[in-house]
Amino acid sequence: MADFNQKYNENNVSEPFERFNSDGTKKRGNKERKRGAGFGFLLVLVTFVVLILLSSSMVVTKQNQFKLIRQFGRVQRVVTDAGLSFKIPFIESVDTIPKELLLYDLPSSDVITSDKKTMIVDSYVLWHVTDPLKFAQTLSCSVNNAEGRIDAIVYNATKNTISNMKQDEVIRSRDGKMTITVDQDPEEVKNNDMVISEEHEEVIEITSLTEEIMAQINHVEEQYGIEISAVEVKKLDLPDDNKQAVYTRMISERENIAAQYTAEGRSEAKMIENTTDKEVSIMLSDAQAKAEAAIAEGEAEYMRILANAYSDPAKMDFYSFVRALDALEESMTGDKKTIILSDDSPIAQIFNGQY
Repeated sequence: MADFNQKYNENNVSEPFERFNSDGTKKRGNKERKRGAGFGFLLVLVTFVVLILLSSSMVVTKQNQFKLIRQFGRVQRVVTDAGLSFKIPFIESVDTIPKELLLYDLPSSDVITSDKKTMIVDSYVLWHVTDPLKFAQTLSCSVNNAEGRIDAIVYNATKNTISNMKQDEVIRSRDGKMTITVDQDPEEVKNNDMVISEEHEEVIEITSLTEEIMAQINHVEEQYGIEISAVEVKKLDLPDDNKQAVYTRMISERENIAAQYTAEGRSEAKMIENTTDKEVSIMLSDAQAKAEAAIAEGEAEYMRILANAYSDPAKMDFYSFVRALDALEESMTGDKKTIILSDDSPIAQIFNGQY
């Protein structure tokens, strides 16, 4: 029995049983399964490494970006066009710099005008990168560093500009326009020695505060590779401690100006009234003189007609007859139109041809 078992085991070891799947295919042994699993793992590992290398070598540049390719910290090239480019994995690195227009809101700051008045200026800046290489060399590709330099530059420019202007000039130049009152060409009033000049408001263009500040900003692009496109003042205000005093002074000045305008208006109104009264008096005198002259001419003509009528007997009789008729007409009043005249009546004598 022992000999049989020993032979069976020897045969079993040297010639193992073959196993098959339900579909008739031969099953793999443990060694074959381990070999296949190792090959699959190696394939996954290689694929993973290839994907990592491929992703680390690709550089995607967007429309609003600059890409700086560095090799051991040194800039090798600058990518300015949008698209896909490549770099050496793990050797070259990439820095991203914004290309679009950026907004930086400056903190409010106190500035002093030339007449020693304190004002609070709140402004903002529009800027963008023009030279990415110089931007990287001077500002380390940092937007915060750039904003810090812009803050100092714009503040100094604002301070220098406003320190050379009076407070009212700063306020007037806020919008770049100023309304002034100018005199028109004088017009001479007829029949009077007084000359009246009319005033009207005219809006003129002046250099705005932002233009003055921009003129103070120099060499920013040459120094840092950035360009300040615009500086806009959002608000000009006064400190709270002297705001009420300034308002009171401004109100008092405006009231004085209004009182002066009122006095000048009343003076001109009085002058115009006196001039008008004088002109009316002259016109009435002229009209009365002309009327009296016309009356005198009429009376002279009347006397001339009478003289002509009485100088000619024929005309004198006719004139007397017409006057008698007029007198008769005037004497006939009321509803009764009958009149009785005696023979010695002047009217009867005229009608009878005896006068």
